[in-house]
Amino acid sequence: GRTGSTGARTDLAFAPPSTDATFARVDRETLAKMATGMPYGLQSMLKEGHSYFSGINEAVLKNIEACRGLARITRTSMGPAGAPVIERKEEDAIPRQAKRRRKLSVTSDASTILREVEVSHPAAKLMVHAANAQDEEVGDGANFVVTLSGELIGNAEALLLDGLTASEIVEGYEKAGDKCLAVLESLVVEGSDKFDARNVEQVTWRIRGAVSSKQYGYSDFLCKQIAEACVAVCPENPQSFNVDNVRVVKLPGGGSLDSLVVKGIVLQSTPQGNILRVKDAKVAVYGQGLDTGNTETKGTTLFRSAAELEAYSNDEEAVLEKTVAAIAETGVKLVVSGGAIGEIALHYFQRYKMMVLKITSKFELRRFCRVTGASAVSKFQAPMPDQIGYVQSCAVEEIGGAKVTRVEQSDALSSVCSIVIRGAAENSLDEIERCVDDGVNAYKVLCKDPRVVLSNGGVEMELAKQIRAFGNQLHGLDQHSVSAYAAALDAIPKLLAENACQEDANGVSSTPSTLASSTDAAMGDASDASAAPVTQMKEDGVYDLFRTKQRGIKHATEAAIAVLSVDQIIMSKPAGGPQPPKRG
Repeated sequence: GRTGSTGARTDLAFAPPSTDATFARVDRETLAKMATGMPYGLQSMLKEGHSYFSGINEAVLKNIEACRGLARITRTSMGPAGAPVIERKEEDAIPRQAKRRRKLSVTSDASTILREVEVSHPAAKLMVHAANAQDEEVGDGANFVVTLSGELIGNAEALLLDGLTASEIVEGYEKAGDKCLAVLESLVVEGSDKFDARNVEQVTWRIRGAVSSKQYGYSDFLCKQIAEACVAVCPENPQSFNVDNVRVVKLPGGGSLDSLVVKGIVLQSTPQGNILRVKDAKVAVYGQGLDTGNTETKGTTLFRSAAELEAYSNDEEAVLEKTVAAIAETGVKLVVSGGAIGEIALHYFQRYKMMVLKITSKFELRRFCRVTGASAVSKFQAPMPDQIGYVQSCAVEEIGGAKVTRVEQSDALSSVCSIVIRGAAENSLDEIERCVDDGVNAYKVLCKDPRVVLSNGGVEMELAKQIRAFGNQLHGLDQHSVSAYAAALDAIPKLLAENACQEDANGVSSTPSTLASSTDAAMGDASDASAAPVTQMKEDGVYDLFRTKQRGIKHATEAAIAVLSVDQIIMSKPAGGPQPPKRG
């Protein structure tokens, strides 16, 4: 120590270092690590292989670029004139098989595209989750969610570069989203809340918008078939409608207009034996194979002579014949097995004039039980009266060169309906199947909320107009993000026009909208020249479901807000494992 000018003694050995000196030492250590390439800061606390990004340039703008790239993949597939996307995917090789399987899919369905792309970017995955939520809740509108959220996120980039913070943009998007949902309520078509779920005509024109966007040109035919199938299996309470009760069977050959509706199920297999048709038959369903029973443990039987062996075989056959005879006494004409059918058992079934079907899929077996009202018997024995079902007709038919078993039920007892779709190629069959699924899901939504709005961008144009007017009334920084929200809505009709190869696509959103705040104006005015596109949609009877549009706007807004709210990203090290073999 030493003594200062005032005589006080100062101990320098135990004096704490100054704050400036501490920061200087930390900065020198950080600079030294940066110079040597060693991790520093939060990166030094993570395991090797982890990545950390933060800030506007590293995290937010990179997230925006990833989301815009994902939206570009599906934007050209939007609308009835959307172009399909070709995806080629190599699946893992089957054991003991050298070559890897290659899967080629051609589709314009956004849900299928996103599922096959296998997005790995964490921010882009938020958009995928939003599209999946839309598909699970409504069954349609996944492309609308991805496109709108991509436009919202892309418009935020310019605002960030202009100096607005992410929190200010998020606040404006929240206000615009709430206002958008409120305005949407006023654009519902008048009288659309009155709906009869068992009226085929009402169902047909309401689901045309969801179907025509996938199969333009065949929408009228497919809508009628989907409506007939859904109405046939509609329960007493339409809100409890189950989409699994409408099945799709794909049979190659023919064209889309050769498709048909079957009130029952169609099995792509033929019966066992030579009895190929029964009518008004009682049904017994077994969840196991129809053969002699096997012991749980191994046993050894010693035969001392051929007579003993013959007697053993005769006893076994006698037991089988006794069981089949007991089943025949109950009046059963159709027997369904969930497993293998023994030759001896099949012989006795033929003797007693019973038709035998084999259904190995447990899910298909459950649907068969729902159609016939039968209960699966767990033991090979005569069924109880309450376990026996009924079928009006079960016969083998040839459709397009393929033999199928057509199981039909009466209208009063039908609980499952099948749509047999035809097509020349596997990809076309897959597209029609997705189209039917969208139509069936649209019917489920109609049973809960039958309201509809105009389609083909008219509603988005009116929403953008009113949201832009709402933003002009604000006085804070929120008005910029609200205007960006309106610009994102304007992009939807522009994109539909671009995909339809319209020359005036850039002027679509600038056309004065004839949609006003009343529902009468939402129907369009034929006397106004600017109302021509809207009136055309009304005359053609093309509408979107209100629930589809409402949930789509909500999911897209939430996805955009979630992406913009993230300013730090921590990515873990990719999992290891065997690498695929190199080609060549």
